Amino acid sequence: MPVSAVQHVRRMRGGAQGHLMRCSDGQFYVVKFRNNPQHLRVLANEMLATRLGERVGLPVAGAEVVDVSQWLVEKTPDLRIQLAGQSIPCSPGLQFGSRYAVDPRSGMVFDYLPATLLPKVRNLHAFAGMLALDKWTNNTNGRQAAFWRGPKERKYTATFIDQGYCFNAGEWNFADAPLRGVFVNNDVYTGVRGWASFEPWLTRLERLSADLIWEAANEVPPEFYDQDQGAMEKLVEQLLRRQSRVRELILQFRYSVRNPFPEWRDEA
Repeated sequence: MPVSAVQHVRRMRGGAQGHLMRCSDGQFYVVKFRNNPQHLRVLANEMLATRLGERVGLPVAGAEVVDVSQWLVEKTPDLRIQLAGQSIPCSPGLQFGSRYAVDPRSGMVFDYLPATLLPKVRNLHAFAGMLALDKWTNNTNGRQAAFWRGPKERKYTATFIDQGYCFNAGEWNFADAPLRGVFVNNDVYTGVRGWASFEPWLTRLERLSADLIWEAANEVPPEFYDQDQGAMEKLVEQLLRRQSRVRELILQFRYSVRNPFPEWRDEA
């Protein structure tokens, strides 16, 4: 069952022009609308890639279907999309919601941390696991993360957000390239010593059953991909074939000009 949006909080940055909203379950979500400027399918990508990340145990932001009423859109002047020089209302109905990392009334969220603060990220090693997911799903955008901490915490936690450009955004194909789907700063990969650094996520990904992958796809509302069931089935079939290629794609990044894993030892 979807949750209902009850209050608009603020407009968010980013190409999809999402909005932070409080919902009926008491949680806050970054809501991306079906008429966003990027593509309708970015909502399907967000939902599917997030569900796959959850199934392999990665710290992805929780995903929910959010029902935004026509009344709320009409009564909230800020619920607008800027498109081709025009300001148009956000579409009502079912939208995608990414749970905000921490209650915005108490915690702090940053989309960037300087290298000097990265050692204070308690789950920095999870960037290696997220790299595996991004290579599998062909994330053609840079990897995005929210670094957050509670009101009395000294350490940060990384939560992975913004899977909209997985599956090559609206194209739903796999245009692989070594530097796609990676974090902008190599420092998040300094702990990578070999294949063991990608565990347990890489093995879980490679062994994820077809039933669980299809189950994740079936959780995506058809409204998020224009009811094109044939295209969704083709996408999942391609994902199934790519499970055995993830290590190869990671190695392409390893040997790229970025030299992201200087501490990698072949015997590790």
